[in-house]
Amino acid sequence: MTDILLTDFIIILLIFVRITAAFFAAPVMGHTSIPILVKMFFGIIISYMVFLTIDKSSITIEVSLWFLTANAIKEILSGLMMGFMLNFVFYGVSFAGSLIGFDMGLSMAESFNPMEGTENNVIGELIYFAALLLFFVIDGHHYLIRGLVYSFSVIPIGKFTVTSSSFQLLINYSTLVFIIAIKIASPILVSFFLISVAEGIIARVIPQMQVFFVTQPLKIGVGFLFLTALIPIYVYAIKGLLKGFEDNLFTLIKAMGS
Repeated sequence: MTDILLTDFIIILLIFVRITAAFFAAPVMGHTSIPILVKMFFGIIISYMVFLTIDKSSITIEVSLWFLTANAIKEILSGLMMGFMLNFVFYGVSFAGSLIGFDMGLSMAESFNPMEGTENNVIGELIYFAALLLFFVIDGHHYLIRGLVYSFSVIPIGKFTVTSSSFQLLINYSTLVFIIAIKIASPILVSFFLISVAEGIIARVIPQMQVFFVTQPLKIGVGFLFLTALIPIYVYAIKGLLKGFEDNLFTLIKAMGS
């Protein structure tokens, strides 16, 4: 009886390690403002639910320090990979905002991002936190929990290995950061490019005119005008990106289990 209870405790512990590691790396849930005890509390609840649903007969448990250490490291790595992957879309959105803010001349107007512990211009922060709100609107946290629960049926406890397919998927998903940034920022960047061309023409035609002092306020006004006009498109695009990355999470889990 004691062996059975000890085995069940080790299984729950390893489940808890994977889920908690994913929470620490995932967007929103990994924020430092959320107390560690809260993350651990939710991890314990979900771990117990997962424990009641998985097939425990196929899990081989050894009561030894080496077994616990090796498998805990495996569970931490698998949880970190699943949680961190969802951050790529937010990195891309933040990078797009920084490009827009730089062209608008707001690169000096920086603010601290408590989610990432970095500084970015105000446009980047605005778009970043708008993406976080959309993450909750489309129940992105539910997708994360669903993916974690699904991972135990694809990646049994202690069976995680870093495969070439999962590593290649992470590389492919990371390259999407730059693609997302260019796609989101391109409408405004193109308009600013045309303004810069007009600046050069005006400077050649009217050399006495201080073009910079005329066009700089124009860039800020045009930038905010375009941002306001593109809000519906940005909401639709970011929502599609988030849903796409949630589908990519299940693809990554399958690759990790192959």
